[in-house]
Amino acid sequence: MAIHDKHGEEAIVKRVSRGHEEDEHGGAWKVAFADFCLALMCLFLVLWVLAARNQEALEAVMNTNGGSVIAEGNNSVLDHISYPPGSLIPREPVPGQAVEAKAPGKHSAGDTDNGDIRLSKTRFDNAADMQELAQVLADLSAQAGLAGNLQTMITPYGLRVMLHDTDKQGMFQRGSAVPSDPFRQLLLRIAPMFARIDNQLVVVGHTDAAQYRGQSNAAFSNWSLSSGRAMSARANLLQGGLPAGQVLQVVGMAERAPLDAAQPLAAINRRIELLILTTGQAKLIANMYGVPQQVVPLVRGVDTVAPNGKALQALQQQLQATAP
Repeated sequence: MAIHDKHGEEAIVKRVSRGHEEDEHGGAWKVAFADFCLALMCLFLVLWVLAARNQEALEAVMNTNGGSVIAEGNNSVLDHISYPPGSLIPREPVPGQAVEAKAPGKHSAGDTDNGDIRLSKTRFDNAADMQELAQVLADLSAQAGLAGNLQTMITPYGLRVMLHDTDKQGMFQRGSAVPSDPFRQLLLRIAPMFARIDNQLVVVGHTDAAQYRGQSNAAFSNWSLSSGRAMSARANLLQGGLPAGQVLQVVGMAERAPLDAAQPLAAINRRIELLILTTGQAKLIANMYGVPQQVVPLVRGVDTVAPNGKALQALQQQLQATAP
């Protein structure tokens, strides 16, 4: 645009538009903000995919057992394969992943070694011997703060050790085969004692009478839970140094043998029992499920077990006495 000053001279005024420059520099923050929002959305998308993957894995595990992830009664979600709240990283061993075997007596960091345990012998076969073991176990449970969770009973077949729940302290997470930290520490404490004796063990798992929703024959049930808890107890004993060959049998009893039959849901019914067998009882159980000791050929390919002579004679006398 041309204008004239007072002297008549022509001056040219040039109007410069800054709109394009403002769009070029003033809008950069919008691009940066859009990039930030996109990155944030991608982060949440990744977290959502991980959470969905974990949920699918949980459902797959439960469906494998034919059960429901919702327990009947209080409709609480089972937590035996869940992870700590807020965590998307599994804290438990991946199924099928190899776990380093530990030699007897070898402990990992944080495990408790009871090198101060003193036993009078290595084989315990009578009531006095079992009383000694019962006292050692009582001392170890008191040291672990679980004196109220331990009961022992001397029986003809050995020492019956009952590690049960109380109203204040549970041995496992409810509906779970994952042991509580105090119970795990107790198992690690008593394992070295078992490693010092020759007696074999039977590990038995028990639950209360609370049932799962799934009622099909293949559904996850108290049978599965009690068996899983017994296997978990065995695994922790092995980790504490118990030789694997010392466990003779691992059994799940579900709710079929309650300690408090009048209250099927009582905490004391949820327990792990360790049966420290006498030598004779261990042989009897092994023979019951193993190869018979005295085999007499009956016909080709068929064997029969020779009957006990004294037992057979007693049976004959009983039949003769009752015969008309």
